Amino acid sequence: MSRSSRRIQQWKDTTIPRRPLLWLAAALLFTLPPMFGQLASWVPWLFLLALALKFWMEPRGYRLRSTILKLILAGLMLGAIFLSYATLKGIEPAVSFLAVLVSIKILEAHTAREFHAIVMMAWVLCLCGFLLSQDFAVAFCLFVAFALLIAALVQFHRGSSPGAFWVPLATTFKLLAQAAPVVVLLFLLFPRINTGLQLRIGDFHAAVTGFSDRLSPGGIETLANSSEIAFRAEFPDNRTGPPGPKYWRGLVMWRCEGMEWRGPYSPKSISDSPRPYPASDKAIRQRITIAPHGLRWMFALDRPFGIPSGAVLARGNYMYSVRPIRKPRRYEVLSSIEPIDKELDAYERRQALQLPASITPAVRELAASWATHDSEPRAIVKSALQFFRTQGFRYSLSPGEYNKNDLEEFLFHRRTGFCEHYAASFAALMRLAGIPARVVVGYLGGEYNDLGGFFLVRQADTHAWCEVWIPENGWMRVDPTTAVAPDRAGQDLSSFLAGRVASGEMATGRSALLTRLARLALVNQVRSIWEALNYQWDTRVLGFDADVQDVLLTSLGLTNSGPLPLVVQVLIVISALLIIYASWMQWRTRRRVDRIQALYERYCQKLAHIGLQRDPWEGPVDFARRATQSLPNASKYVRQIAETYIALRYAPGPTVTSVDKFAKEINAFIAHM
Repeated sequence: MSRSSRRIQQWKDTTIPRRPLLWLAAALLFTLPPMFGQLASWVPWLFLLALALKFWMEPRGYRLRSTILKLILAGLMLGAIFLSYATLKGIEPAVSFLAVLVSIKILEAHTAREFHAIVMMAWVLCLCGFLLSQDFAVAFCLFVAFALLIAALVQFHRGSSPGAFWVPLATTFKLLAQAAPVVVLLFLLFPRINTGLQLRIGDFHAAVTGFSDRLSPGGIETLANSSEIAFRAEFPDNRTGPPGPKYWRGLVMWRCEGMEWRGPYSPKSISDSPRPYPASDKAIRQRITIAPHGLRWMFALDRPFGIPSGAVLARGNYMYSVRPIRKPRRYEVLSSIEPIDKELDAYERRQALQLPASITPAVRELAASWATHDSEPRAIVKSALQFFRTQGFRYSLSPGEYNKNDLEEFLFHRRTGFCEHYAASFAALMRLAGIPARVVVGYLGGEYNDLGGFFLVRQADTHAWCEVWIPENGWMRVDPTTAVAPDRAGQDLSSFLAGRVASGEMATGRSALLTRLARLALVNQVRSIWEALNYQWDTRVLGFDADVQDVLLTSLGLTNSGPLPLVVQVLIVISALLIIYASWMQWRTRRRVDRIQALYERYCQKLAHIGLQRDPWEGPVDFARRATQSLPNASKYVRQIAETYIALRYAPGPTVTSVDKFAKEINAFIAHM
């Protein structure tokens, strides 16, 4: 063989075949979604560029060969990561660097060993993607990537043998199906060393959330377009919940500074104080799954009283968690449909009448005019709502900037605002009129999912309203926003805005095509299905913590006496299943091998019948060579049968299809003879 021929043969031996490369590229593409959501924007684009370059370089025999150049690229990328994050510590810089290394390895890979190295690195990248985000969509993409990596290995080891496109996928599904029982058992029975599968690594306070202990102008309106999930709520006793608007209580604010309100610096617990509980027919039971936000806010329908463990009921009738909520938390809570507190102590009265020093005379005169006309609290509240309803106030997502002392500017000049503007100004006016008042921040409404039977409440549904003290009735909810936008109370914000856009009262930044698509029944149905799947993923998988596992083990009759005994029990069960599975596979393989031998013996008997006897010590190759010389007309069948017999007889696990094919070859030979 000439030198050029040897060089061509060496190039063919070391080049990664195109089919495994396609499977690998498809798998790597499915690892991108968590990168786009969590990493610096240039990292996934660099990853895509490396994949595109690989398909251009591979047919031409190009690859990244220089070690010095690879080190320089790695150093430059490390510097870019430092500039993007201002640190090299943390999960995001680490995953970014791994993605960069995989990109360089893709450009370098040219041999079977390097192909296997990329597959291993891609599996690690899948794990890192799950650390970045555990959303259902991300988990689905990473599972597909994991499966496609197995398909890439299967295709690589098949070589250039002919076969349908689905053969590697079929093998992959068989392998995953065999591993599925062990995975399910480990998931259900292996002791939980943490409180669930939600692994949020990063800054929770940087997340988009509608909550803080301060209500300032513009603080809620910025969330109007946020699709982030705040929580999901079920009503076990009534699938669609109680009729009427659904006000989800989150925080009560007492300190007034004009247009700005603040909550207490340290909430005072009233959980242990004796309080009259309402009758069972006046209580609403909710099952809420709250998204992790790293803070302590918890939510329930107005007037919660039956709180879950690990929560405290604070002064003002709102809940907060003893520990920061860093994973999806599922809890049940009872709420009253009627006011609970019928007495106002002196401390709360002083707090509920506190006023800032910077109230202008015009604002004071407005509140005093209502009290002068009729000093009865209900009449004052009615006059204030009538003022907002008739004096040209507008509900707007972009009312412009207000300062905390711009109460007069809002009430008498611009008269444009969002819910926080109306709640803050109304509560301040009530205090000026001598009525104890406070501001409540929470959520309003929610989108009902028929398939899952739950309400989905997003950050965009954040809302602020007021409570005023009415003698003999207690704290009564008053939402001044409904005086300006009456339809807001009965809908989530997205539906309310969509209705206003449809009626022409409000413009939208989206195109007309996207607006029409969003209203299609099919689109809404698909979205409902997807949200129901997300809910099941969050509650059944990510929410499967130690408490849920204890309930499951108790129902199965397995007492959880500690992690070590449970680990031993799990290992015994898994070992028993593996032994049963291995025995079954060996029995199936043995049956197939016995059938192969029986078919070959039938073939030998046919040859003996026509005068060609096989010697006991004669191997299948030697016997085939002698049979070919004696039967030149049947040489094609003889060689094919010998090759198939050797391949099947010594294969680790012949398939049913391959054995059936061998039987057809034997039958064809007998029919030919």
